[in-house]
Amino acid sequence: MAKAKQKYYVVWSGKEPGIYTSWDECKAQVIGQTGARYKSFPTMQEAEEAYSKPAPERREKTVRKAHSEKSLPMPEITAEAWAVDAACSGNPGQMEYRGVELVTGKELFHYGPVWGTNNIGEFLAIVHALALIKKQGLRRTVFTDSRNALLWIKGKKCKTKLEHNKKSEELYKVIERAERWLRENTWDTPVVKWNTKEWGEIPADFGRKK
Repeated sequence: MAKAKQKYYVVWSGKEPGIYTSWDECKAQVIGQTGARYKSFPTMQEAEEAYSKPAPERREKTVRKAHSEKSLPMPEITAEAWAVDAACSGNPGQMEYRGVELVTGKELFHYGPVWGTNNIGEFLAIVHALALIKKQGLRRTVFTDSRNALLWIKGKKCKTKLEHNKKSEELYKVIERAERWLRENTWDTPVVKWNTKEWGEIPADFGRKK
């Protein structure tokens, strides 16, 4: 896999305004900061030019209304946001998924490994997060980097082509429970597409990409 391109992050308003060369450094300046203003740029020159000018006007678009990666601005990072992701050794192969706190990276839940696919894991991770949030009466935003999983959640159906056999029997039971939960429940938790290109790997990533 090609190495991610270097990004430069301008923080106009945060703990310590400036230019940072990684998302982790930028995030440390803006988490929990009301009115934080920040943006990524592909080159240091563009970042320096932007930093020398006033911060651009804040877009009047909330995370709840953002539906596409292209139109999604960098999120307001708060302790109320979760991130989910899946990993699979082969596809199909041994799959697992988890959910973490977006800010701290603290693991909130984990499932697997079981025989499955990455898309199934991404789908189940979202359902797991939605169910846990509703059960605990929390207000959270859930980030996922999977477009397929978002579509499957919207349709309340895991549209996998994984063969249903003895090897995948355990996972299919989990899928059936997840689909039933989606059909029988309502939720107001925003599930938002994580913009990997702009923000780097989602914090729930298992760190196995090469």
